[in-house]
Amino acid sequence: MIATTSELEERKEGKQLYSYQKGAISKIFKAFEDAPEDYHLLYQLPTGGGKTVIFSEIVRQYLKHHNKKVLVMTHRIELCKQTSNMLTEFNVRNKVVDSKAKLDDQADYSCFVAMVETLNNRLNEDKLDISDIGLVIIDEAHYNSFTKLFKFFYKSFILGVTATPLSSNVNLPMTDNYNELIVGETIESLIENKFLARAETYSYNVGLTSLVVGANGDYTVKSSEDLYTNHDMLGKLMHAYEETSKGKKTLIFNNGINTSLCVYDTFKAAGLPIAHLDNTHSKKEREYILKWFKETPDAILTSVSILTTGFDEPTVESIILNRATKSLTLYYQMIGRGSRILENKDKFSVIDLGNNFHRFGPWGADLDWQKIFRSPNYYLDGLLNDEEIESNFRYEMPDDIRKEFANSEEVYLDIREVYVQSIRKGDSTKTVLEKSIKHHAKMCVENSEDVFDALILVKLLGDDIDHRIMRYTKCISKSTFNFVEWLKDDYRKKLRSYLRENFDDMFFDIHGKHPE
Repeated sequence: MIATTSELEERKEGKQLYSYQKGAISKIFKAFEDAPEDYHLLYQLPTGGGKTVIFSEIVRQYLKHHNKKVLVMTHRIELCKQTSNMLTEFNVRNKVVDSKAKLDDQADYSCFVAMVETLNNRLNEDKLDISDIGLVIIDEAHYNSFTKLFKFFYKSFILGVTATPLSSNVNLPMTDNYNELIVGETIESLIENKFLARAETYSYNVGLTSLVVGANGDYTVKSSEDLYTNHDMLGKLMHAYEETSKGKKTLIFNNGINTSLCVYDTFKAAGLPIAHLDNTHSKKEREYILKWFKETPDAILTSVSILTTGFDEPTVESIILNRATKSLTLYYQMIGRGSRILENKDKFSVIDLGNNFHRFGPWGADLDWQKIFRSPNYYLDGLLNDEEIESNFRYEMPDDIRKEFANSEEVYLDIREVYVQSIRKGDSTKTVLEKSIKHHAKMCVENSEDVFDALILVKLLGDDIDHRIMRYTKCISKSTFNFVEWLKDDYRKKLRSYLRENFDDMFFDIHGKHPE
């Protein structure tokens, strides 16, 4: 059955369909029309594009033309309720199958909405009659928790919908469970046509080599907490907020409850309007916090991924990714929370404190979803690892340290460029570090009255020295842990020795007089 244009336009109440949504519905029905009854179809559409609107209209049309029932599956209870409400707007009478639902009246319904785990229990207990289910719709289909239920619906059309057709488990690619992918409108197209707001991204370089990748393929909570709760990272977060987001309604995403609580304490101590939310809050507490967030113009809400799906607050003006992730889906979900458009809002800010922008590219980049769907490993293997990302960073001296070197016009030295020039001249690679030591020594002398001041300044150069050593070892392709640690220690010894031996002469060359 193919839905005609007149059928799609006959609705006069509730949500109205945009032209691209009508086109998607026609494509989906056409795919099912030409396919066997157990066909598995995947539909991709960016967050904010109206996936729930589209499949609600599909349910309405399907029930109108078929003498069979429909089941909609979600992975969270909040999505169950939102989906049920949307279906009701489309005049589809539906029953939510949750843990408290009584199923003695199930024969009176032609559409069911269920959370995956609850449904799995009901089916294994044989408490829900699915013999007449002709269409199964799976929201957020990239989650693999749904696949265990496919065995119950071997005679049903299955329609999965997702913003990112990339499995949450690299070992279970979506192409194993779906026959075909239909790609919807791009983010750029939705922005150009005023359906989504444009993201303005501000990326702050962060050293992530201390992070550990867990069994699920993403960074572990523990290693993330160790990094993002330290003083320097909390300071960087506060600096980024004040520089780009102050006064804007802001969502902060973290990887770990302790991190979110540290963020809350830091912002609260600064007198900023902030609340913390995680999955341990009661329903009443959650409703109170979200109401406060909605009604407070400059509110800040720090959370732990709980708001990545099933949360829609169009007034969000800034998203802060206070975490790193290797999940493209999570990256898009987090940023998508700020993409809802309003009459006075056509753009929003994204602060990236996890090198995610360098890893995945800008939100809304022209990704080949068909290729990613067919060959997910090809895409994943092509992503830069953290060391490769960080090797391209330019070291930015913190403001408080830069003030100590105020008399130095240039504090940055491009080690790779020095290395290339040295090789072209036929010099030994050791000259690279020698030039770097002389540059650091000059900075210390320029900002000191005597050699003791200069030696104190050396201690402030720790991060810069480590960065230069990292770049140097990349150039010479030798970076064993012991060798790098030895180089760092040796560099500091040689810098201090060079200052002791040459301070007076350098001071005279710079200031035209001897130190007093």
